[in-house]
Amino acid sequence: MKLFVALVAAFLIPWTARAQTGAIDVAVARSYFKELRDLGAADGGKLWGRQVSGPMLLVDPDARVVVANEADVKGLLHNESGVWIGKLPPEMNPANTSVEFGGKHWSMVMWPVSDNRYARRRLLMHESFHRIQDSLGIPGTDRSNAHLATAEGRIWTRLEWRALTEAVLRTGAIRKQAITDALTFRARRRAAFPGAAEEERQLELSEGLAEYTGLALSGLPGSALNDRVAVQLAQSEPQESLVRSFAYASGPAYALLLDESGQAWRKKVGASSDLSEMVRNAYAIGAVNTARSESLVDRYTGARMVADERAREVNRLANETRLRSMFVTGPRLRLPMAGNFSFSFNPNGAIPIQSVGTVYETSRITDNWGVLEVESGGVLIERNREGLVSGITAANPAVENGKASGKGWKLTLSPGWIAAPGASPDEFVVRKEND
Repeated sequence: MKLFVALVAAFLIPWTARAQTGAIDVAVARSYFKELRDLGAADGGKLWGRQVSGPMLLVDPDARVVVANEADVKGLLHNESGVWIGKLPPEMNPANTSVEFGGKHWSMVMWPVSDNRYARRRLLMHESFHRIQDSLGIPGTDRSNAHLATAEGRIWTRLEWRALTEAVLRTGAIRKQAITDALTFRARRRAAFPGAAEEERQLELSEGLAEYTGLALSGLPGSALNDRVAVQLAQSEPQESLVRSFAYASGPAYALLLDESGQAWRKKVGASSDLSEMVRNAYAIGAVNTARSESLVDRYTGARMVADERAREVNRLANETRLRSMFVTGPRLRLPMAGNFSFSFNPNGAIPIQSVGTVYETSRITDNWGVLEVESGGVLIERNREGLVSGITAANPAVENGKASGKGWKLTLSPGWIAAPGASPDEFVVRKEND
């Protein structure tokens, strides 16, 4: 997964071989790095016109141990039997992503890595794509897609996925009809939410193409890819949160359909591309009629799903009200964007508060003010009208002598920063001590 991560200067705590090699099995890590090289060699740069595999860090998130497949530029990692070992500095957050570290651009993968051969290979190549995507003109993004938490967003997404499942499994006229239905459901959803098309498009380009790359280069037989993508669509449907995870399902489906159209689409895809529009053009499908969407529900046995989602909406709204009382109107601690913001999170624990931001159940956030570690209860990542992160809020702080803490979260402030009363009795803020 590619996160919004500010690039920060890296340093290493002095290295001790015994302490650091205990967290990650070096022999296993070495075998995974060989697997990465072999997958890259098998592709030979054919998929994206350049080598996908390259520098990679395996990181134990608890011990913060790093094992790399090659040396860094600054000499911060130490060679041991063909791998390079060190520690992640406090200001860097372990995550499945791409990072700048020791003067080099890396893929980062959290340890332990799956024992399942193809799941592991998919992840290694997914994160490798994130390392090269900027050079392909496909920038990383972290759009919130909050509309996909609502009943309307979920209903039309799930119906789109059911149609996409038929599309990737069928051929000829049946495939074209299923694609048309999927695009109809997609258009209906996007028409209901201003800005949805742009947010979906951006995340689908970044995470969708990364997941497609992971599947395409995982070593799976080509004959198995359609089935694997169809299964992934079906398994993704009932997820508790589709907000950040939707692109992992729909992106590979649209990309695979583009592959099977026979067009050289990967040479044309760029920052402004929309994968679903590329599919519509590739299969010569005209403008879709969103008025048909209701009549297509029964074709995909959607009546029970629609009823379930309507019922689920009652609980969602109640939960959003609860979260507003915690993070927007209740006692809270607000932390600013201070120039070196970086965060990691679990995308399956993302709950939007409409027009405010997203609450992540767990997260690790760093900036110039220090480190915020959230193990439970959540943290609000606020966003402005452009969808950019504008601030961080923790709930129910206990503030004393310039320090703050709360249930489920811990704040370690950098020297010169304090927690102080804010603009209202219920608000505290983190600021520089002399401001």
